[in-house]
Amino acid sequence: MPGSKRNVHVHSVDDYIHAATRDNTRRTYQGAVEHFEVDWGGVLPTTSDTLCRYLSHYASLLSFNTLKTRLAALSQWHQSQGFVDPTKAAQVKKVLKGIRALHPAPVKKAQPLAMSVLQRIDNHLNEACRSDKRPIALRAARDRALIWVGFWRGFRSDELTRLTLQHINKSSDNALTLYLPQSKGDRLNTGRHVSLPELNALCPTSALKTWQEMLNEQEGPVFRKIDRWGAVAEHALNPRSISRILRQRLQQAGIRDAQMFSSHSLRRGFAHWAAQQHWSLSDLMTYVGWKDTRTAMAYLDSLHPTFQQVNALASTHLHR
Repeated sequence: MPGSKRNVHVHSVDDYIHAATRDNTRRTYQGAVEHFEVDWGGVLPTTSDTLCRYLSHYASLLSFNTLKTRLAALSQWHQSQGFVDPTKAAQVKKVLKGIRALHPAPVKKAQPLAMSVLQRIDNHLNEACRSDKRPIALRAARDRALIWVGFWRGFRSDELTRLTLQHINKSSDNALTLYLPQSKGDRLNTGRHVSLPELNALCPTSALKTWQEMLNEQEGPVFRKIDRWGAVAEHALNPRSISRILRQRLQQAGIRDAQMFSSHSLRRGFAHWAAQQHWSLSDLMTYVGWKDTRTAMAYLDSLHPTFQQVNALASTHLHR
């Protein structure tokens, strides 16, 4: 009724400022600032000359991308505190450019998951799901849903950990649609709905339904930690734990060089599969959620040169 009081939670300005930065970014930036102050002994606010010495000190010890992330964190700190940003100085940019020239290093990329590898993981997980030990069966059901959903939708690890039970919708024909409230490319946090495919084998829809039934809850994170006694946590898995889970399953399935894989292997594996099925670059970008064609092509670098040439041409047209 008009004029009646409702219990509405009012957020503070600080709440909204905090929500504007993703947790992963916040942790990364906090670590970068701590590295500058504690590990190296720097003092904030700092100067461009000091930053140049900092970059020079770690030029041969840290990757170029790590150094760029450290600078971005220091830039954000200065701006948020109202200080002049020393990372924008010309000499800092020159030092960074020189480091890239004198310390070239290939970008390490995760091994894409091939269909043959997925089949072996599936055999292993199906056997584990039939275990009479509840903790083993629970983890297997969770990991099967985690891997199949991650692969067939090309999700990042942080996207998988953001999925919630209340945002899984079932249609009249029992198909599942997921709502992803945030993702790396979604700068405005508008979210997006994605449908899960229904397949005869390695089916993400079937795997997720099975996990939902075993979890037997209606709200909260979809993918959670399970302890040795089979107790399921209320909070979501840490995004960094996805790689560890995947490597463990690869090792248990008898896959050699499991350390060559990471959570990124899910996304790269799907991109390779789609390319081999002759998906167009634009269709792949729309499905996965890529905005930049160069990002998409970076996932397809090890494919046949013909595919690269054809889609490089398509990329040129898309940029026009």
